[in-house]
Amino acid sequence: MTRWVYAFGGGRADGRADMVEKLGGKGANLAEMSAIGLPVPPGLTIVSEACAFYYSNGRAFPDGLKAAVVEGLQVVERLTDRKFGAAKRPLLLAVRSGSRVSMPGMMDTVLNLGLNDAAVEALAEDSGDPRFAWDSYRRFIEMYAGVVMGLGHDIFEEILEDEKARLGRALDTDVTAEEWRGVVARYKEMMDEEVGESFPEDPMAQLWGAIGAIFSSWMNPRAITYRLMHNIPSDWGTAVNIQAMVFGNLGNSSATGVAFTRNPSTGENALYGEFLVNAQGEDVVAGIRTPQSITEKSRIDTGSEKPSLEKLMPEAYRDFVSVCHRLEAHYRDMLDLEFTIERGKLWMLQVRSGKRTAKAALKVAVDMVEEGLISAEDAVDRIDPASLDQLLHPTIDPAARRDVIGSGLPASPGAASGEIVFTSEGAVAAEKEGRKVILVRTETSPEDIHGMHAAQGILTTRGGMTSHAAVVARGMGLPCVCGVGSLRVDMRNRELIAPGVKLREGDIISIDGSSGHVLKGYQPMLQPELSGDFERIMAWADRIRRMRVRTNAETPSDARAARAFGAEGIGLCRTEHMFFEGDRIAAMREMIIAETVDKRRAALNKLLPMQRADFVELFEIMHGLPVTIRLLDPPLHEFLPKSEEEIDEVAATLGMEPIHFRERIEALHEFNPMLGHRGCRLHISHPEIVEMQARAIFEAAVEAARKTGEAVVPEIMVPVVGLKSELDYVKARIDEVARSVIAESGLKIDYLVGTMIELPRAALRAHVIAEVAEFFSYGTNDLTQTTFGMSRDDASSFLPTYMQKGIIERDPFVNLDFDGVGELIQIAAERGRRTRPGLKLGICGEHGGDPVSINFCEQWGLDYVSCSPFRVPIAKLAAAQATIRNGKKR
Repeated sequence: MTRWVYAFGGGRADGRADMVEKLGGKGANLAEMSAIGLPVPPGLTIVSEACAFYYSNGRAFPDGLKAAVVEGLQVVERLTDRKFGAAKRPLLLAVRSGSRVSMPGMMDTVLNLGLNDAAVEALAEDSGDPRFAWDSYRRFIEMYAGVVMGLGHDIFEEILEDEKARLGRALDTDVTAEEWRGVVARYKEMMDEEVGESFPEDPMAQLWGAIGAIFSSWMNPRAITYRLMHNIPSDWGTAVNIQAMVFGNLGNSSATGVAFTRNPSTGENALYGEFLVNAQGEDVVAGIRTPQSITEKSRIDTGSEKPSLEKLMPEAYRDFVSVCHRLEAHYRDMLDLEFTIERGKLWMLQVRSGKRTAKAALKVAVDMVEEGLISAEDAVDRIDPASLDQLLHPTIDPAARRDVIGSGLPASPGAASGEIVFTSEGAVAAEKEGRKVILVRTETSPEDIHGMHAAQGILTTRGGMTSHAAVVARGMGLPCVCGVGSLRVDMRNRELIAPGVKLREGDIISIDGSSGHVLKGYQPMLQPELSGDFERIMAWADRIRRMRVRTNAETPSDARAARAFGAEGIGLCRTEHMFFEGDRIAAMREMIIAETVDKRRAALNKLLPMQRADFVELFEIMHGLPVTIRLLDPPLHEFLPKSEEEIDEVAATLGMEPIHFRERIEALHEFNPMLGHRGCRLHISHPEIVEMQARAIFEAAVEAARKTGEAVVPEIMVPVVGLKSELDYVKARIDEVARSVIAESGLKIDYLVGTMIELPRAALRAHVIAEVAEFFSYGTNDLTQTTFGMSRDDASSFLPTYMQKGIIERDPFVNLDFDGVGELIQIAAERGRRTRPGLKLGICGEHGGDPVSINFCEQWGLDYVSCSPFRVPIAKLAAAQATIRNGKKR
């Protein structure tokens, strides 16, 4: 039989801190604090399963819940010597939500529940302070009407401001008891008019109204949005915490506050927080009054003239400091606390792990290791890998004013300001003139690579988290915002049109790739800083992790950046990215439009020295480390011009008639190029392409080995293989070129030939393909596309709806789809290693930098992940955490 209610208080508790799935974070930690003897107002927690029942049964409460709540309230009544609903010494309650993870401000709270026309008089008599009692009553009515009855706060605020103006009262604290009584009467009159029903006088009816409203708030729009942003499953539900009220607004010996046991911005080991005298909890965060510092040092540092808690209430302060030390030692973490002081007595209302900046997280973790509170393994395991983005990229100063003109997907972290340019050529020209620009496009294509290099950031109005713009920007370490559907690019007039705003080329905008915001004008930036704490955490992570971390890089700057971050080789060098600049694109286009093998070879001979020089530099930068080079992958039409103006210009450069050039472009057109003439299919049709690339690789390996004195062992990867016979054919061409270069150079070359597993057929036939392939690299971007049968560039138009409606929990292009794509990876790993024991396995898709996906890779024994240079530290930390967590499982 399901247990619906867990009680706590009086130095005991039915629950524990590790019961967050059942009790929510708040309820589990209230139970824990109570169990270790801290001063916690007694109460009870309704388990989150009751919320799930509520939604699956037409918003009805489960049988037995009401009886269990009444029984729990009787425990609270005994501990407080008060009775819920009584005319004398009434028990008043705080009713709060409490999900498994903190969702600040997303769900609802009701305080002072149980007050009515009789109870307010009893409270006035008990407290000896009628003004406090009537103030509490009007607060309760405001909160209950808003949370349970759906009335807007503005209506109450309007009445209150009218009354204060009529009475000549500047502040709420100036209003007398009798005046609050008049405000309460006006509140009730308004509720009768607005909702057609009276404010409920029955405390039990109030309680069940509040419980139902808390459950309902789990599905309010802001909570749904927050869950989507933070990948919180909708079926978790929320617990409900019902707790005896304690009052921080019982005169000048009472107070309420929030605090962190360490500074959440810097990580400094110093108490950090604020409080208000004669106030309730919501007053601290509402900004109605200026809070006071808890410590005297903080008061001096901020220049405040208001006394600190340390000076104002020294005994309560000492008790609070003692509780902070005890809790931090117990939880072994930096904590976020809420407390109330009622007439000098300290009460703890909440404890949870404190949210902190990445810089603070690193410092706290390292300091706690030095203090002996946690181990180095614990320190590594508690840093959010994604938070390291804050340290690796510029960010907009949080104090800056933001004029947001649009919001899209946070496709690549960091922030940048610059002039709007609409073409890659414009970006390159601006860079030569020393001007900083943001490249704004409807969507990008491989042809934009030079413009993306020249820009400070990328903004597209279409596309998703794995669109071309997003993938390339992440690889370059550039901020990028994609899919800003509220913006429109007008190329004819060179304008960016937002609701109510029209910007021209040359106007200044800023983008925040971490939030997805597009802002008008320059924004002040905070530059990244890597501290000694970062280095120590990464050193511990390197010592712990099993999987290697490589990088996706094809330019020297990317390769050097990745090495600086500790990359252990290149897991994906996309050779097509090397062909989009200057003379290269011209030679590439000459090769593509060639109608004979001889003409194609002549064009390829122009590209050979360029490719060779690129590979030499990459081998030198990565000397001693593996370099995996993917042969040309995309369809050839991607290298050809699109607009009429460009077609005429390129035709003239190639010495062709524009009409013949157009005919050639049309002949190469494909209806579905993603599944068309690309990858190994291209190399089988035109083996001279793979022969040129193989020669460039082997000649570069010889040259780099002679320069560095270290042998180079290139790994050549054949893309889009679905048949063993395809790999047989291409590998034979590679081996033939290798023999020629070995003979010409007199130098032995060791090399590996493998394939990308990016088609379901390849995964299912891995045991056969492994007869030829010496390594597998999972191209999870394309494997996800081909498994789901959806284009990653188009999926952003409907995947958000899928997530909102619960069809899927996560975007499979961001977090690996474990059930489908993951099973194919598992099948390929098991079957491939059955044929070739010790077969090297890695991931080189975008998932290689995703912490959730990296954990999956560890579970299935992959040898490495490969990601963009600026995600290397994130991947290393995630790989260490995966080792820790899966090691514990084993």
